[in-house]
Amino acid sequence: MFKKKAITFLLSVFMLLTLAVGCSDADEGQASSEDGKTVKFMHLWPEGSSAQHNKIVSEIINDFESENPDVTIDLEVLSNEQYKDKLKVLSTSNELPDVGMTWAAGFLEPYVDGELFAPLDDLVEGELKDRFVSGTAEAYAVDGTTYGLPLELNIATVFYNKAIFEAYGLEAPKTYEEFQQIVKTLNDNGVAPVALGNKDRWTGSLWYMYLADRIGGSDLLTNAINRSASFDDPDLVQAAKEVQNLVDMNTFVKGFNGLSDEEAKSMFMNEQAAMYLIATWDLPNYTTNEDVPQEFRDSVGYFNFPTVDGNGDMNSFVGGPGVGLFVSENSEVKQEAKDFASFFVQEWGEKSVTEAGVIPATKVDAGSLDLPQMYVDVLNDLNQASNLTLFADVQMSADVAQVHLDMIQSLFGKEVAPEDFTKQHEDALSNE
Repeated sequence: MFKKKAITFLLSVFMLLTLAVGCSDADEGQASSEDGKTVKFMHLWPEGSSAQHNKIVSEIINDFESENPDVTIDLEVLSNEQYKDKLKVLSTSNELPDVGMTWAAGFLEPYVDGELFAPLDDLVEGELKDRFVSGTAEAYAVDGTTYGLPLELNIATVFYNKAIFEAYGLEAPKTYEEFQQIVKTLNDNGVAPVALGNKDRWTGSLWYMYLADRIGGSDLLTNAINRSASFDDPDLVQAAKEVQNLVDMNTFVKGFNGLSDEEAKSMFMNEQAAMYLIATWDLPNYTTNEDVPQEFRDSVGYFNFPTVDGNGDMNSFVGGPGVGLFVSENSEVKQEAKDFASFFVQEWGEKSVTEAGVIPATKVDAGSLDLPQMYVDVLNDLNQASNLTLFADVQMSADVAQVHLDMIQSLFGKEVAPEDFTKQHEDALSNE
């Protein structure tokens, strides 16, 4: 399947972008000095739109060049979409930078199948061994081989309004039964329990994924997607039933299937709902964002998704890494490129969280850093993580992801039975 997608991808890119390659500047190919010690690095954090990220990258480059005086980093910086376009252009003529940025799973597969990204298992099993949060490096693996080094990470947690909880004598739940009791208490008192904007559909997928994890175990959903298990598994059906049970309990704000995530976020932040399941990219809103009233920031806590009927590991998370680093398979300075990529990952961890508020994909010693308490708590949770299940739609091919997202909205809208929900997934996956 991936080989076929890769061939289609590369042919399409070649046909569409040959002119762009022909017009590109001659000096934009791989840079190399006479002694072969110049490493071309391309990233997507411009100074204007990503000032803190850009500053950290510059610091890391300066540190690396100081420690490796015989190596020069030749830098090119593009905005996100420009970066993606140029990466496609360069791939058609085997002129990728020695080190660049990639995303996990489906994004990197065509480059891997085209033999454009170098295997990095020697780093992951060598000087970077045990550096990454469990499950993050695996998201950059194809057929058991790692082709990217993750930099950023987001996990989904349930943020909650501590003031609302305290008003009704509630505490953060550890079990699904406790969570259901919280929902009932809030409804009895006229308080909307959970803000959800399921017009965007991936938001509802988070709820389904966690229920699947807690009911069926941390590997079940991923195995169903990669075809080592079936989507008709009874536990995946049960997870769909629990989604509809939550709907029947009035767990979510009224009209949730027609609300965007931004609208749901606004409801939570305006204290119109007590809870909100979202990824840790929202942490600044509850800690350091000066545009958000301090009183509200002080009132927000979070809890990990609870166990269900005694099943599930609360240290197993739904989430996904952001960008990571690749090394070009065709680099003329591959060892220096690997050295730089490894150095970058090791320096990025603490710098990214302290200077840019990013949750890194590497484990960091939160106790030694000057951070808001919520960051410390999340980082400590990640250091103890037993598993990270990559967002379902990211794991899937584009066609199957469309089926998944459509079915999620139908499931929450009670327009499809749980058994049909899983059958539609199984059919889509089987027909790839």
